[in-house]
Amino acid sequence: MPFRSNLDTSTSKGIYAACMVFAMILFSCKSSNNNNNDGLSSFNSDSIAKHISVVASDEFMGRKPFTEGETKTIHYLQQSFMQMGLEPGNGTSYFQEVPMVNITATADSFATCYTKTDSFSLQSPGDYVAWTDKTNSSQSFNKDELVFAGYGVVAPEYNWNDYAGIDVRGKIVLVLVNDPGFNAGDTGLFKGRAMTWYGRWPYKFAEAARQGAKGCFIIHSDNAAGYPFSVPQAVWNTSRLRLDEKDTTEKLCDMIGWIRKDAVLQIFKNAGKDTALLAQADKPGFKAAALGVRISTSLQVQTTYNKSHNVIAKITGSKYPDETIFYTAHWDHLGIGKADEKSDSIYNGAVDNGSGIAGLLEIARAFKSLPTTPERTIVFLSVTAEEQGLYGSEYYARHPVYPLEKTVADFNMDMLNWIGETNDIIVNGQGQNNLEDLLEDELKKVKRVMVFDPKPETGSYYRSDHFNFAKAGVPSMDLKCGTDLKNGGKEKGIANTSGYTKNVYHHPSDNYHSSLPVDGMLADMKLLFAVGKRLAFERSWPQWKTGSEFKLLRDKTAAQRQ
Repeated sequence: MPFRSNLDTSTSKGIYAACMVFAMILFSCKSSNNNNNDGLSSFNSDSIAKHISVVASDEFMGRKPFTEGETKTIHYLQQSFMQMGLEPGNGTSYFQEVPMVNITATADSFATCYTKTDSFSLQSPGDYVAWTDKTNSSQSFNKDELVFAGYGVVAPEYNWNDYAGIDVRGKIVLVLVNDPGFNAGDTGLFKGRAMTWYGRWPYKFAEAARQGAKGCFIIHSDNAAGYPFSVPQAVWNTSRLRLDEKDTTEKLCDMIGWIRKDAVLQIFKNAGKDTALLAQADKPGFKAAALGVRISTSLQVQTTYNKSHNVIAKITGSKYPDETIFYTAHWDHLGIGKADEKSDSIYNGAVDNGSGIAGLLEIARAFKSLPTTPERTIVFLSVTAEEQGLYGSEYYARHPVYPLEKTVADFNMDMLNWIGETNDIIVNGQGQNNLEDLLEDELKKVKRVMVFDPKPETGSYYRSDHFNFAKAGVPSMDLKCGTDLKNGGKEKGIANTSGYTKNVYHHPSDNYHSSLPVDGMLADMKLLFAVGKRLAFERSWPQWKTGSEFKLLRDKTAAQRQ
Protein backbone atom coordinates (compact mmCIF):
# COMPACT_ATOMS: atom_id res chain seq x y z
CA MET A 1 0.00 0.00 0.00
CA PRO A 2 1.54 3.36 -0.98
CA PHE A 3 2.54 5.69 1.83
CA ARG A 4 0.09 8.54 2.47
CA SER A 5 1.40 11.69 4.08
CA ASN A 6 -1.89 12.51 5.83
CA LEU A 7 -3.92 10.39 8.21
CA ASP A 8 -7.55 9.71 7.48
CA THR A 9 -10.04 11.20 9.94
CA SER A 10 -10.80 8.04 11.92
CA THR A 11 -7.12 7.19 12.36
CA SER A 12 -6.26 10.75 13.39
CA LYS A 13 -9.05 10.78 15.98
CA GLY A 14 -7.93 7.40 17.35
CA ILE A 15 -4.32 8.46 17.74
CA TYR A 16 -5.31 11.86 19.17
CA ALA A 17 -7.49 10.13 21.76
CA ALA A 18 -4.65 7.78 22.69
CA CYS A 19 -2.28 10.73 23.08
CA MET A 20 -4.79 12.59 25.28
CA VAL A 21 -4.94 9.53 27.55
CA PHE A 22 -1.16 9.70 27.74
CA ALA A 23 -1.25 13.40 28.50
CA MET A 24 -3.43 12.74 31.53
CA ILE A 25 -1.22 9.86 32.70
CA LEU A 26 1.94 11.87 32.22
CA PHE A 27 0.57 15.01 33.89
CA SER A 28 -0.54 13.06 36.93
CA CYS A 29 2.85 11.32 37.18
CA LYS A 30 4.77 14.58 36.91
CA SER A 31 2.53 16.50 39.28
CA SER A 32 2.74 13.90 42.01
CA ASN A 33 6.53 13.75 41.84
CA ASN A 34 7.49 17.35 41.16
CA ASN A 35 9.75 17.47 44.21
CA ASN A 36 11.97 14.74 42.75
CA ASN A 37 14.74 16.49 40.86
CA ASP A 38 16.49 13.60 39.17
CA GLY A 39 13.82 12.62 36.65
CA LEU A 40 13.80 8.93 37.59
CA SER A 41 10.40 9.14 39.26
CA SER A 42 8.79 10.17 35.96
CA PHE A 43 9.18 6.64 34.54
CA ASN A 44 5.83 4.89 34.58
CA SER A 45 5.10 1.23 33.84
CA ASP A 46 1.52 1.97 32.74
CA SER A 47 2.64 4.37 30.02
CA ILE A 48 5.34 1.95 28.84
CA ALA A 49 2.75 -0.80 28.49
CA LYS A 50 0.34 1.56 26.79
CA HIS A 51 2.89 2.68 24.19
CA ILE A 52 3.73 -0.92 23.32
CA SER A 53 0.09 -1.99 23.19
CA VAL A 54 -0.72 0.83 20.74
CA VAL A 55 2.17 0.51 18.29
CA ALA A 56 2.05 -3.31 18.39
CA SER A 57 -1.70 -3.47 17.81
CA ASP A 58 -3.15 -4.95 14.62
CA GLU A 59 -4.28 -1.42 13.69
CA PHE A 60 -0.63 -0.51 13.04
CA MET A 61 -0.29 -3.48 10.65
CA GLY A 62 3.25 -4.47 11.63
CA ARG A 63 4.70 -0.97 11.05
CA LYS A 64 6.29 -1.70 7.68
CA PRO A 65 7.62 1.34 5.81
CA PHE A 66 5.59 2.47 2.77
CA THR A 67 2.34 1.21 4.28
CA GLU A 68 -0.50 2.76 6.24
CA GLY A 69 1.28 1.27 9.24
CA GLU A 70 4.07 3.80 8.73
CA THR A 71 1.58 6.66 8.56
CA LYS A 72 0.03 5.70 11.86
CA THR A 73 3.35 5.04 13.59
CA ILE A 74 5.21 8.21 12.69
CA HIS A 75 2.22 10.39 13.49
CA TYR A 76 1.80 8.60 16.82
CA LEU A 77 5.43 9.43 17.59
CA GLN A 78 5.03 13.02 16.45
CA GLN A 79 1.95 13.61 18.54
CA SER A 80 3.50 11.91 21.56
CA PHE A 81 6.53 14.20 21.35
CA MET A 82 4.27 17.22 20.91
CA GLN A 83 2.19 16.25 23.95
CA MET A 84 5.40 16.19 26.01
CA GLY A 85 6.43 19.61 24.75
CA LEU A 86 9.49 18.47 22.80
CA GLU A 87 10.67 20.58 19.89
CA PRO A 88 10.80 19.41 16.26
CA GLY A 89 14.23 17.91 15.63
CA ASN A 90 14.65 18.75 11.94
CA GLY A 91 14.16 22.49 11.68
CA THR A 92 10.43 23.04 11.99
CA SER A 93 9.60 19.39 11.27
CA TYR A 94 9.56 16.22 13.32
CA PHE A 95 10.30 14.20 10.17
CA GLN A 96 13.35 13.52 8.05
CA GLU A 97 12.46 12.14 4.63
CA VAL A 98 14.32 8.97 3.67
CA PRO A 99 14.10 8.23 -0.07
CA MET A 100 13.77 4.50 -0.61
CA VAL A 101 12.78 1.95 -3.17
CA ASN A 102 10.58 -1.00 -2.32
CA ILE A 103 11.70 -4.05 -4.28
CA THR A 104 9.36 -7.02 -4.61
CA ALA A 105 11.29 -9.97 -5.99
CA THR A 106 9.33 -13.10 -6.87
CA ALA A 107 11.75 -16.00 -7.16
CA ASP A 108 11.26 -19.18 -9.15
CA SER A 109 10.17 -22.10 -7.01
CA PHE A 110 13.38 -23.95 -7.81
CA ALA A 111 16.91 -23.59 -9.17
CA THR A 112 18.44 -26.16 -11.50
CA CYS A 113 22.04 -27.17 -10.89
CA TYR A 114 24.09 -28.77 -13.68
CA THR A 115 27.17 -30.93 -13.31
CA LYS A 116 29.13 -32.50 -16.18
CA THR A 117 26.98 -35.62 -16.04
CA ASP A 118 23.55 -34.77 -14.63
CA SER A 119 21.30 -32.11 -13.09
CA PHE A 120 19.37 -31.68 -9.86
CA SER A 121 17.10 -29.08 -8.29
CA LEU A 122 17.08 -26.95 -5.16
CA GLN A 123 13.74 -25.74 -3.83
CA SER A 124 12.82 -22.18 -2.85
CA PRO A 125 12.25 -21.22 -0.09
CA GLY A 126 13.00 -24.61 1.46
CA ASP A 127 16.64 -24.83 0.38
CA TYR A 128 17.41 -21.20 -0.39
CA VAL A 129 15.94 -17.70 -0.54
CA ALA A 130 16.79 -15.21 -3.26
CA TRP A 131 16.45 -11.48 -3.67
CA THR A 132 18.02 -8.58 -5.55
CA ASP A 133 19.08 -5.03 -4.77
CA LYS A 134 18.70 -4.08 -8.42
CA THR A 135 15.59 -2.49 -9.87
CA ASN A 136 15.53 -4.15 -13.30
CA SER A 137 12.30 -5.97 -14.17
CA SER A 138 13.97 -9.37 -13.85
CA GLN A 139 17.22 -11.06 -12.88
CA SER A 140 18.42 -14.50 -13.87
CA PHE A 141 21.21 -17.04 -13.75
CA ASN A 142 21.69 -18.99 -16.97
CA LYS A 143 24.02 -21.89 -16.27
CA ASP A 144 26.37 -19.53 -14.44
CA GLU A 145 29.33 -21.01 -12.59
CA LEU A 146 29.34 -21.62 -8.83
CA VAL A 147 32.45 -20.80 -6.80
CA PHE A 148 33.07 -21.54 -3.13
CA ALA A 149 34.84 -18.43 -1.78
CA GLY A 150 35.29 -19.35 1.87
CA TYR A 151 34.03 -16.52 4.06
CA GLY A 152 34.06 -13.98 1.23
CA VAL A 153 36.41 -11.73 3.20
CA VAL A 154 39.13 -9.30 2.15
CA ALA A 155 40.73 -8.04 5.38
CA PRO A 156 44.25 -6.60 4.97
CA GLU A 157 44.64 -6.01 8.71
CA TYR A 158 44.23 -9.76 9.27
CA ASN A 159 46.30 -10.66 6.18
CA TRP A 160 43.27 -12.45 4.76
CA ASN A 161 41.89 -12.51 1.21
CA ASP A 162 39.41 -15.20 0.23
CA TYR A 163 39.31 -13.87 -3.34
CA ALA A 164 43.06 -14.03 -3.92
CA GLY A 165 44.00 -15.91 -7.06
CA ILE A 166 40.52 -16.33 -8.50
CA ASP A 167 38.39 -14.27 -10.87
CA VAL A 168 34.72 -14.38 -9.85
CA ARG A 169 33.46 -11.83 -12.36
CA GLY A 170 30.15 -13.03 -13.77
CA LYS A 171 30.03 -15.99 -11.37
CA ILE A 172 27.97 -16.90 -8.30
CA VAL A 173 29.88 -17.19 -5.04
CA LEU A 174 28.90 -19.30 -2.04
CA VAL A 175 30.32 -17.89 1.20
CA LEU A 176 30.11 -18.92 4.83
CA VAL A 177 28.40 -16.74 7.42
CA ASN A 178 30.49 -15.34 10.29
CA ASP A 179 34.32 -15.21 10.56
CA PRO A 180 37.06 -17.83 10.16
CA GLY A 181 37.80 -17.85 13.90
CA PHE A 182 34.27 -18.95 14.77
CA ASN A 183 34.20 -22.40 13.19
CA ALA A 184 37.89 -23.00 13.75
CA GLY A 185 37.64 -22.09 17.43
CA ASP A 186 40.95 -20.30 16.97
CA THR A 187 41.37 -17.12 19.02
CA GLY A 188 44.26 -16.16 16.76
CA LEU A 189 41.99 -15.76 13.73
CA PHE A 190 40.26 -12.38 13.54
CA LYS A 191 38.65 -12.04 17.00
CA GLY A 192 38.13 -15.74 17.61
CA ARG A 193 34.47 -16.51 18.24
CA ALA A 194 33.57 -12.81 18.41
CA MET A 195 32.17 -11.71 15.06
CA THR A 196 33.73 -8.74 13.32
CA TRP A 197 32.14 -6.58 10.64
CA TYR A 198 33.58 -9.03 8.10
CA GLY A 199 31.28 -11.72 9.42
CA ARG A 200 28.06 -9.81 8.75
CA TRP A 201 25.93 -10.49 5.69
CA PRO A 202 25.82 -6.87 4.41
CA TYR A 203 29.61 -6.88 4.19
CA LYS A 204 29.69 -10.22 2.34
CA PHE A 205 27.18 -9.15 -0.31
CA ALA A 206 29.00 -5.84 -0.79
CA GLU A 207 32.42 -7.48 -1.11
CA ALA A 208 31.14 -10.04 -3.62
CA ALA A 209 29.78 -7.16 -5.71
CA ARG A 210 33.10 -5.30 -5.47
CA GLN A 211 34.79 -8.46 -6.79
CA GLY A 212 32.44 -8.45 -9.79
CA ALA A 213 30.39 -11.50 -8.78
CA LYS A 214 27.04 -11.89 -10.50
CA GLY A 215 25.50 -13.44 -7.41
CA CYS A 216 26.26 -14.23 -3.78
CA PHE A 217 24.58 -16.73 -1.48
CA ILE A 218 25.51 -17.02 2.18
CA ILE A 219 25.69 -20.54 3.61
CA HIS A 220 23.45 -20.61 6.66
CA SER A 221 23.91 -22.52 9.89
CA ASP A 222 21.98 -21.75 13.07
CA ASN A 223 25.02 -21.44 15.31
CA ALA A 224 27.11 -19.29 13.00
CA ALA A 225 24.23 -16.98 12.04
CA GLY A 226 22.75 -16.75 15.52
CA TYR A 227 19.22 -17.50 14.32
CA PRO A 228 17.38 -20.29 12.48
CA PHE A 229 16.85 -20.43 8.72
CA SER A 230 13.21 -19.47 9.28
CA VAL A 231 14.39 -15.89 9.87
CA PRO A 232 15.84 -15.29 6.38
CA GLN A 233 12.91 -17.26 4.98
CA ALA A 234 10.50 -14.77 6.56
CA VAL A 235 12.49 -11.61 5.84
CA TRP A 236 14.09 -12.27 2.46
CA ASN A 237 11.32 -14.11 0.66
CA THR A 238 9.15 -11.01 0.38
CA SER A 239 9.42 -7.33 -0.56
CA ARG A 240 12.36 -5.43 0.89
CA LEU A 241 13.52 -1.85 0.97
CA ARG A 242 16.81 -0.15 0.30
CA LEU A 243 17.97 3.45 0.10
CA ASP A 244 17.25 5.22 -3.17
CA GLU A 245 20.34 7.31 -3.72
CA LYS A 246 20.54 7.53 -7.49
CA ASP A 247 23.90 9.28 -7.55
CA THR A 248 25.68 6.37 -5.89
CA THR A 249 28.33 4.36 -7.71
CA GLU A 250 27.82 1.35 -5.45
CA LYS A 251 28.26 -2.00 -7.17
CA LEU A 252 25.54 -4.62 -6.71
CA CYS A 253 25.17 -8.31 -7.43
CA ASP A 254 22.34 -9.35 -9.75
CA MET A 255 21.00 -11.77 -7.15
CA ILE A 256 21.74 -12.37 -3.47
CA GLY A 257 20.35 -14.65 -0.80
CA TRP A 258 20.83 -17.41 1.74
CA ILE A 259 21.22 -21.16 1.27
CA ARG A 260 20.98 -23.99 3.78
CA LYS A 261 24.22 -25.76 4.64
CA ASP A 262 22.53 -29.09 3.83
CA ALA A 263 21.80 -27.84 0.32
CA VAL A 264 25.45 -26.85 -0.14
CA LEU A 265 26.54 -30.31 1.00
CA GLN A 266 24.19 -31.73 -1.64
CA ILE A 267 25.86 -29.55 -4.27
CA PHE A 268 29.29 -30.77 -3.16
CA LYS A 269 28.18 -34.39 -3.24
CA ASN A 270 26.63 -34.22 -6.71
CA ALA A 271 29.71 -32.41 -7.98
CA GLY A 272 32.03 -35.03 -6.52
CA LYS A 273 33.64 -32.51 -4.20
CA ASP A 274 35.07 -33.22 -0.77
CA THR A 275 32.96 -31.58 1.95
CA ALA A 276 36.22 -30.96 3.84
CA LEU A 277 36.48 -27.91 1.60
CA LEU A 278 34.28 -26.07 4.10
CA ALA A 279 36.74 -26.72 6.91
CA GLN A 280 39.66 -25.59 4.75
CA ALA A 281 38.11 -22.13 4.65
CA ASP A 282 38.97 -21.73 8.34
CA LYS A 283 42.70 -21.88 7.65
CA PRO A 284 45.06 -19.11 6.55
CA GLY A 285 46.01 -19.46 2.91
CA PHE A 286 42.63 -20.89 1.85
CA LYS A 287 42.09 -20.79 -1.91
CA ALA A 288 38.65 -20.29 -3.42
CA ALA A 289 37.55 -23.08 -5.73
CA ALA A 290 35.25 -23.48 -8.71
CA LEU A 291 32.79 -26.29 -7.98
CA GLY A 292 32.20 -27.54 -11.49
CA VAL A 293 28.52 -26.76 -11.07
CA ARG A 294 26.42 -24.30 -13.04
CA ILE A 295 23.06 -22.95 -11.95
CA SER A 296 19.94 -21.53 -13.56
CA THR A 297 17.07 -19.71 -11.94
CA SER A 298 15.33 -16.34 -12.15
CA LEU A 299 13.22 -13.84 -10.27
CA GLN A 300 10.79 -11.17 -11.36
CA VAL A 301 11.11 -7.68 -9.92
CA GLN A 302 8.61 -4.93 -9.20
CA THR A 303 9.70 -1.60 -7.75
CA THR A 304 7.97 1.26 -5.97
CA TYR A 305 9.79 4.51 -5.25
CA ASN A 306 8.68 6.52 -2.28
CA LYS A 307 9.89 8.22 0.86
CA SER A 308 9.87 6.76 4.32
CA HIS A 309 10.58 8.87 7.39
CA ASN A 310 12.79 9.13 10.42
CA VAL A 311 11.14 10.91 13.36
CA ILE A 312 13.25 13.45 15.29
CA ALA A 313 12.51 15.49 18.42
CA LYS A 314 14.80 17.39 20.74
CA ILE A 315 15.32 19.30 23.96
CA THR A 316 17.67 22.17 23.18
CA GLY A 317 20.64 22.45 25.50
CA SER A 318 20.82 25.49 27.76
CA LYS A 319 24.59 26.09 27.45
CA TYR A 320 25.96 23.96 24.63
CA PRO A 321 23.10 23.54 22.15
CA ASP A 322 25.43 22.49 19.32
CA GLU A 323 26.58 19.42 21.27
CA THR A 324 24.10 16.55 21.02
CA ILE A 325 23.36 13.34 22.89
CA PHE A 326 21.27 10.88 20.90
CA TYR A 327 18.78 8.24 21.92
CA THR A 328 17.74 6.00 19.02
CA ALA A 329 15.17 3.27 18.43
CA HIS A 330 13.78 1.95 15.17
CA TRP A 331 10.01 2.21 14.76
CA ASP A 332 9.60 -0.28 11.89
CA HIS A 333 8.87 -3.97 11.82
CA LEU A 334 7.98 -6.53 9.13
CA GLY A 335 4.38 -5.64 8.28
CA ILE A 336 2.00 -8.30 7.00
CA GLY A 337 3.52 -11.53 5.70
CA LYS A 338 3.40 -15.29 5.85
CA ALA A 339 0.73 -16.59 8.25
CA ASP A 340 1.74 -18.80 11.15
CA GLU A 341 0.03 -21.96 12.39
CA LYS A 342 -2.64 -19.80 14.05
CA SER A 343 -3.36 -18.00 10.74
CA ASP A 344 -1.85 -14.79 12.15
CA SER A 345 -0.10 -12.85 9.37
CA ILE A 346 0.57 -9.54 11.15
CA TYR A 347 4.12 -9.19 12.44
CA ASN A 348 3.25 -6.82 15.28
CA GLY A 349 6.75 -6.47 16.73
CA ALA A 350 5.87 -5.80 20.37
CA VAL A 351 9.35 -6.49 21.74
CA ASP A 352 11.06 -5.82 18.40
CA ASN A 353 10.81 -2.90 18.57
CA GLY A 354 7.69 -1.65 20.32
CA SER A 355 9.76 -1.83 23.49
CA GLY A 356 12.38 0.50 22.00
CA ILE A 357 9.71 2.98 20.93
CA ALA A 358 8.35 2.97 24.47
CA GLY A 359 11.85 3.44 25.83
CA LEU A 360 12.50 6.42 23.58
CA LEU A 361 9.28 8.13 24.63
CA GLU A 362 9.76 7.38 28.34
CA ILE A 363 13.33 8.69 28.38
CA ALA A 364 12.21 11.80 26.50
CA ARG A 365 9.58 12.39 29.15
CA ALA A 366 12.16 11.90 31.91
CA PHE A 367 14.46 14.53 30.44
CA LYS A 368 11.55 16.90 29.93
CA SER A 369 10.58 16.47 33.59
CA LEU A 370 13.93 17.75 34.87
CA PRO A 371 13.64 21.09 36.70
CA THR A 372 16.93 22.17 35.08
CA THR A 373 17.24 22.01 31.31
CA PRO A 374 20.13 19.81 30.14
CA GLU A 375 23.19 21.82 29.14
CA ARG A 376 23.68 19.77 25.97
CA THR A 377 20.93 19.13 23.42
CA ILE A 378 19.17 15.78 23.77
CA VAL A 379 17.93 14.31 20.48
CA PHE A 380 15.38 11.50 20.20
CA LEU A 381 15.62 9.76 16.83
CA SER A 382 13.25 6.98 15.78
CA VAL A 383 14.47 5.54 12.50
CA THR A 384 12.87 3.65 9.66
CA ALA A 385 13.91 0.48 7.83
CA GLU A 386 16.14 -1.10 10.49
CA GLU A 387 14.64 -4.48 9.65
CA GLN A 388 15.53 -4.00 6.00
CA GLY A 389 19.22 -3.30 6.64
CA LEU A 390 19.67 -0.36 9.07
CA TYR A 391 18.74 2.02 6.26
CA GLY A 392 17.05 4.78 8.28
CA SER A 393 20.06 5.27 10.53
CA GLU A 394 22.41 4.88 7.56
CA TYR A 395 20.60 7.69 5.79
CA TYR A 396 20.80 9.88 8.90
CA ALA A 397 24.55 9.21 9.21
CA ARG A 398 25.01 10.18 5.56
CA HIS A 399 22.77 13.25 5.91
CA PRO A 400 23.05 14.30 9.57
CA VAL A 401 20.86 17.08 10.91
CA TYR A 402 23.43 17.73 13.66
CA PRO A 403 27.22 17.58 13.04
CA LEU A 404 28.50 14.10 13.82
CA GLU A 405 31.78 15.48 15.16
CA LYS A 406 29.77 17.27 17.85
CA THR A 407 27.52 14.30 18.59
CA VAL A 408 28.60 13.21 22.06
CA ALA A 409 27.16 9.68 22.10
CA ASP A 410 24.34 7.48 20.88
CA PHE A 411 22.31 5.20 23.16
CA ASN A 412 20.36 2.69 21.10
CA MET A 413 17.29 0.74 22.23
CA ASP A 414 16.46 -2.35 20.22
CA MET A 415 14.42 -5.04 22.00
CA LEU A 416 14.50 -3.92 25.61
CA ASN A 417 14.37 -6.45 28.45
CA TRP A 418 11.25 -8.56 27.95
CA ILE A 419 11.76 -11.23 30.64
CA GLY A 420 11.57 -9.19 33.86
CA GLU A 421 14.04 -7.52 36.19
CA THR A 422 17.53 -8.97 36.09
CA ASN A 423 20.61 -8.67 38.25
CA ASP A 424 22.71 -8.22 35.13
CA ILE A 425 22.62 -6.33 31.86
CA ILE A 426 24.45 -7.31 28.69
CA VAL A 427 26.51 -4.78 26.74
CA ASN A 428 27.15 -5.52 23.08
CA GLY A 429 30.64 -4.74 21.86
CA GLN A 430 32.98 -5.44 24.75
CA GLY A 431 35.78 -2.91 25.10
CA GLN A 432 34.58 -0.61 22.33
CA ASN A 433 34.26 2.69 24.23
CA ASN A 434 34.10 4.13 27.73
CA LEU A 435 30.32 4.49 27.76
CA GLU A 436 30.45 1.05 29.34
CA ASP A 437 32.50 2.52 32.21
CA LEU A 438 29.84 5.17 32.83
CA LEU A 439 27.18 2.48 32.76
CA GLU A 440 29.09 0.41 35.28
CA ASP A 441 29.06 3.35 37.69
CA GLU A 442 25.26 3.52 37.46
CA LEU A 443 24.91 -0.25 37.85
CA LYS A 444 26.82 -0.18 41.13
CA LYS A 445 24.29 2.29 42.51
CA VAL A 446 21.45 -0.21 41.97
CA LYS A 447 23.52 -3.29 42.82
CA ARG A 448 23.48 -4.76 39.35
CA VAL A 449 26.36 -6.01 37.21
CA MET A 450 27.47 -5.56 33.63
CA VAL A 451 28.32 -8.59 31.55
CA PHE A 452 29.35 -8.76 27.93
CA ASP A 453 27.57 -10.54 25.13
CA PRO A 454 27.81 -14.28 25.86
CA LYS A 455 27.48 -14.94 22.13
CA PRO A 456 29.81 -12.43 20.48
CA GLU A 457 29.84 -14.71 17.44
CA THR A 458 26.43 -13.34 16.47
CA GLY A 459 27.93 -9.90 15.84
CA SER A 460 25.27 -8.05 17.80
CA TYR A 461 27.27 -4.83 17.88
CA TYR A 462 26.97 -4.59 14.09
CA ARG A 463 23.28 -5.43 13.88
CA SER A 464 21.36 -2.38 15.01
CA ASP A 465 21.17 1.34 14.36
CA HIS A 466 23.93 2.46 16.72
CA PHE A 467 26.36 0.84 14.28
CA ASN A 468 25.85 3.58 11.69
CA PHE A 469 26.75 6.15 14.35
CA ALA A 470 29.78 4.06 15.30
CA LYS A 471 30.92 3.88 11.67
CA ALA A 472 30.83 7.68 11.67
CA GLY A 473 33.02 7.78 14.79
CA VAL A 474 30.33 8.52 17.39
CA PRO A 475 30.76 6.43 20.60
CA SER A 476 27.65 4.27 20.71
CA MET A 477 26.09 1.83 23.14
CA ASP A 478 23.63 -0.99 22.58
CA LEU A 479 22.29 -2.99 25.52
CA LYS A 480 20.84 -6.46 25.52
CA CYS A 481 18.44 -8.23 27.82
CA GLY A 482 20.19 -9.76 30.85
CA THR A 483 19.62 -13.37 31.81
CA ASP A 484 20.03 -13.51 35.62
CA LEU A 485 16.41 -13.00 36.66
CA LYS A 486 15.84 -11.52 40.11
CA ASN A 487 12.91 -13.88 40.34
CA GLY A 488 14.01 -17.17 38.85
CA GLY A 489 17.77 -16.96 38.35
CA LYS A 490 19.94 -17.62 35.31
CA GLU A 491 18.48 -20.94 34.26
CA LYS A 492 15.02 -19.49 33.86
CA GLY A 493 16.35 -16.30 32.26
CA ILE A 494 18.35 -18.18 29.64
CA ALA A 495 15.38 -20.41 28.89
CA ASN A 496 13.13 -17.38 28.41
CA THR A 497 15.52 -15.55 26.11
CA SER A 498 16.23 -18.67 24.06
CA GLY A 499 12.52 -19.39 23.77
CA TYR A 500 11.90 -15.91 22.44
CA THR A 501 14.65 -16.20 19.81
CA LYS A 502 13.36 -19.56 18.63
CA ASN A 503 9.60 -19.07 18.76
CA VAL A 504 8.81 -15.34 18.78
CA TYR A 505 11.61 -13.30 17.20
CA HIS A 506 10.45 -12.15 13.73
CA HIS A 507 7.27 -14.22 14.06
CA PRO A 508 3.65 -13.03 14.18
CA SER A 509 3.64 -14.20 17.80
CA ASP A 510 5.65 -11.13 18.90
CA ASN A 511 2.43 -9.60 20.22
CA TYR A 512 1.69 -7.36 23.19
CA HIS A 513 -0.04 -9.08 26.10
CA SER A 514 -0.90 -7.73 29.50
CA SER A 515 1.49 -10.16 31.19
CA LEU A 516 4.51 -8.73 29.35
CA PRO A 517 6.89 -7.87 32.22
CA VAL A 518 7.71 -4.21 31.62
CA ASP A 519 9.52 -3.91 34.96
CA GLY A 520 12.73 -5.15 33.34
CA MET A 521 12.36 -2.58 30.55
CA LEU A 522 11.76 0.13 33.12
CA ALA A 523 14.92 -0.72 35.07
CA ASP A 524 17.08 -0.69 31.93
CA MET A 525 15.57 2.57 30.63
CA LYS A 526 16.52 4.25 33.90
CA LEU A 527 20.13 3.20 33.42
CA LEU A 528 20.31 4.65 29.91
CA PHE A 529 18.67 7.83 31.14
CA ALA A 530 21.11 8.16 34.03
CA VAL A 531 24.19 7.79 31.82
CA GLY A 532 22.84 10.26 29.28
CA LYS A 533 21.88 12.74 31.97
CA ARG A 534 25.39 12.63 33.38
CA LEU A 535 26.81 13.52 29.96
CA ALA A 536 24.16 16.21 29.52
CA PHE A 537 25.55 18.18 32.47
CA GLU A 538 29.26 17.44 31.92
CA ARG A 539 31.91 18.66 29.50
CA SER A 540 33.45 15.22 28.98
CA TRP A 541 33.53 13.47 25.61
CA PRO A 542 33.26 9.67 25.55
CA GLN A 543 36.13 8.00 23.72
CA TRP A 544 36.72 4.80 21.79
CA LYS A 545 39.10 2.45 23.52
CA THR A 546 42.41 1.31 22.11
CA GLY A 547 41.82 -1.52 19.67
CA SER A 548 38.42 -0.32 18.51
CA GLU A 549 38.08 -0.11 14.73
CA PHE A 550 36.25 3.24 15.19
CA LYS A 551 38.85 5.06 17.32
CA LEU A 552 40.90 6.65 14.55
CA LEU A 553 37.93 8.37 12.94
CA ARG A 554 36.82 9.95 16.22
CA ASP A 555 40.35 11.05 17.01
CA LYS A 556 40.51 12.88 13.68
CA THR A 557 37.43 14.96 14.52
CA ALA A 558 38.63 16.05 17.97
CA ALA A 559 40.03 19.32 16.66
CA GLN A 560 36.66 20.20 15.12
CA ARG A 561 35.05 20.15 18.57
CA GLN A 562 37.25 22.91 19.93
